[in-house]
Parts: sequence; C-alpha cells; structure tokens
Amino acid sequence: MADAESIRQIAHSRAPLSTWFGIVLLFALFGVIVLAVIGPLPRGSDYEETRAKKRIENLKTAREDAEKALNSYAWIDKNKGVVRIPISRAMELTVAELAQKKPATAGPIATPQAQAAAASASPAPAGSPKPGAGQPAASPSTPGPVAAPATQPAASPAMQSSAARSPAVQATRSAPASPAPATTP
Repeated sequence: MADAESIRQIAHSRAPLSTWFGIVLLFALFGVIVLAVIGPLPRGSDYEETRAKKRIENLKTAREDAEKALNSYAWIDKNKGVVRIPISRAMELTVAELAQKKPATAGPIATPQAQAAAASASPAPAGSPKPGAGQPAASPSTPGPVAAPATQPAASPAMQSSAARSPAVQATRSAPASPAPATTP
C-alpha cells in the first residue's frame, strides 16, 4: 500500500519548480515570436504619410494635365477637322460672335406636354406630308403653337369663375402666340 500512498502524494503535491520555470519560458518564447512578426510591419503614421504624398502627387499631375488641355492647341479628330483651342481664345471668339448678334426677345416657354398636346390637337396642313416611313418626325426642340385652353386640364369651378371675371386672363387667352425668334446659322 505504500506504493498507493506515494502515488497519491505525487498526484496531490504541488508542481515542481522546473514545471513553473518551463511555463514562464514558453510565454517568453511566444512574446519573442510575436515581436519578431509584428516588429517589421510599417506603423500607421508612416503608412498614412506615404499615402498622403502619393495623393498629392496624383493631384499635381491631374492639375498639370488639365492646365495643359485648357491652354494648348491639339487635334481632337483630324479626319473631321475638329481641334482643341485654348480656353482664353475660345472665350474671345465667343464674345466676338455674341457681339455681332442682335438681341432678340425670348419666345414663350412651352412645356413638352403642352407641345405634344398641341401637335396632336392641331391637324397638319394639307400640303405638308405626315412623317412616316423614311421621314424624320418634327424636332422636339422647335416651339410649336401654344395649346388652346380647351386642351388644358380642367380647373376647379371656383377657379374657372374667377378666371372668367379677370380681364388679364381673358387677354392672355385671346392673344395669339408670338412666333419663335429666328436663328441665324
């Protein structure tokens, strides 16, 4: 039985000093390995500084390219004869062109729905062909006649009676639409 008691004493006794020393050495070895792996990695501030320098360089080259494009002559399409001119010269040409034109009054502003309603409500003149196969339809940017009040959405009865009494509204209803300003090529 002595053997059984000695086994119990060994099992319940404290761990020897060598076991504790081995555990401490394992933690130290783990710490050294972590430092060896993490140590050479770049730090956050250095990484951000290099990214900031790269962004500044990219911005500088983009601005130089834009400055070059805005202030130089170049071919856009040589076959079609399209060129790029400096922006200062383009502004001079535009101002000279606008100075030669006569000021004209603006025509009425019609919404696309009113133009479509007017186009469908008014019949085409007898001599004009209807757009069909092989013929383009009328350009949507050309102003058409203003739609008659009958083609507009109905208003409430109160608004109709006040509109009927107002001479300004009656004058605008009976006034013909002004023609579109002539454009010069």
